[in-house]
Amino acid sequence: MDENSLIYGLELQARALTPQYGESNEVCFFIATNSLKPTNQLHLISYDEEQGSIQAKVFEHALGEVWKLNSCPHDSRLLASVYNVQKGSQVQAHAALLTLPEDLSLPDGQELKSEYLPWGQVEVLATEAFGERVKTIEFHPSQEQTLACVVDNKVAVMQRAEASTRVVADVPVTSTGSAKHTVPFTTGKWSHHHQGHQFLALHDCSLSAYDVRDTQHCAWSISDAHSQMVRDLDCNPSKQCHLVTGGDDGYLRIWDCRMPKAPVFERSDHSHWVWSVRFNTFHDQLVLSSSSDCKVLLTCAGSVSSETHAQAGLDEAHFGGRETEERHKVLSDGLLQTFDQHEDSVYCAEWSNVDPWIFASLSYDGRVIISKVPKQYKYQIIF
Repeated sequence: MDENSLIYGLELQARALTPQYGESNEVCFFIATNSLKPTNQLHLISYDEEQGSIQAKVFEHALGEVWKLNSCPHDSRLLASVYNVQKGSQVQAHAALLTLPEDLSLPDGQELKSEYLPWGQVEVLATEAFGERVKTIEFHPSQEQTLACVVDNKVAVMQRAEASTRVVADVPVTSTGSAKHTVPFTTGKWSHHHQGHQFLALHDCSLSAYDVRDTQHCAWSISDAHSQMVRDLDCNPSKQCHLVTGGDDGYLRIWDCRMPKAPVFERSDHSHWVWSVRFNTFHDQLVLSSSSDCKVLLTCAGSVSSETHAQAGLDEAHFGGRETEERHKVLSDGLLQTFDQHEDSVYCAEWSNVDPWIFASLSYDGRVIISKVPKQYKYQIIF
């Protein structure tokens, strides 16, 4: 076991993990279980780096097995859950907004009535009109009341304040011979750029960006981004028009949406499907990926990062005789580190939104590992 890693184990299988984005001081993550047993759980874990310990608060997720979690960047108490529901012989995927209680500590002398903490509020979202299989609920990065719901072959935008929902993308049914079939969306995310007007959706091997102001308007697309299904994407928060994708072909690819014909960076270090890809929100040259090859990989894509241009500007300023406040080194492109402490498929790997050097990964057997960027790379970047 790496001395920089700490394990937290769940009793049940799990595949949903997200940072607590609204929290600005402590390193916190939400994890939810994915079990056919009657009671699923949601854990809020807090990592104390000084003590080298993890504290957990556990809630009951009675709605069903959880497939996706997202936390709200505007409210640390709010998160969205996508879960399965059995309706007769059919399995449907629904969504709910979960709100933590205002005070997570019990009053003095009061005992917890069960092993779980109570929710502040649980609101099941009305998605049945749009389809039977919700894939994700995405909070808008800047508009507090706006949600996007990816369900079947549709992307619907919900305005919570107005209690209204509008379908902005609906992939039409296509005919193949005599049979009709639809390629459903697999997931999606809001673009951090384009003034918050674009939503990026994955379907099969491709990626499409929809302008939410104009129904059915595909702003741009990347056809055949991967040779097999695209599993995940992430926008570079520090560089306009750049995003990363991971797919069943084992590739990690970075794209410039203005040049969609070929990636600007790619690696194929995973030996199986890539389930998760994430840019570091502080140092976008660092990219995290996880796969069903049981590994988490830390890759450097410095040549296409915002830090390359920042470095060039700093060098110019330095040689021009002006003082520079801060200077970050860009590492060489390539695989930096393999984290192989998992023994099952790693469905999620997420950076902390508070500390740039800490991340969490979750494998299907319920093992959560809190890890750190190796000190040698950390010091190379900051000194």
